[in-house]
Amino acid sequence: MSLMDISRRLICVLFTIFGLSSAAFAANLSQEEYDTIAERIKPVGSVYLSGDEPVATAPSGPRDGAAVYGTFCIACHASGVSGAPKTGDSADWAPRIAQGEDVLKKHAIEGLNAMPPKGTCMDCSDEEIVAAINHMIEGM
Repeated sequence: MSLMDISRRLICVLFTIFGLSSAAFAANLSQEEYDTIAERIKPVGSVYLSGDEPVATAPSGPRDGAAVYGTFCIACHASGVSGAPKTGDSADWAPRIAQGEDVLKKHAIEGLNAMPPKGTCMDCSDEEIVAAINHMIEGM
C-alpha cells in the first residue's frame, strides 16, 4: 500500500468519526438548545418573487407633506444637494415660487435638472407631492 492510499484512508476515517460525533452531539441536544441554535442561524431576510407577498406594504391612504418630505425629499432638500432649494430657505425658494404654483408643481412631478420625477417617490400621488412642497416652504 502506498503512502497516498494510507493518507486517503486516514482522511476518510477522520471524516467518518467527525460526522458520527456531530450526529451524536445533535441527537443529545434538548429542544431548548436546538431552538437556540435554530434562532441563531436563521436567515436574516427573505427573497420575494413576482406574485409573492411584497416586502413593503403599499400606502393605506394619502400621506401628509411631512411624511413624504421625511421619507423622500429630505435627502436633497435638507442640505441643498445639486442645487435643490433648502427647506424653509426663502432665498432658495423665491425664484421658484415666482414662476407660479403650476410651474412649481410641474417641475416637482416631472422632474427638473438633477431632480428625478416626483423626487424618487414613484408611488406618491400628485397631491402628496404638492403637500411635500407646501411642507418645505412653510414658515418662510
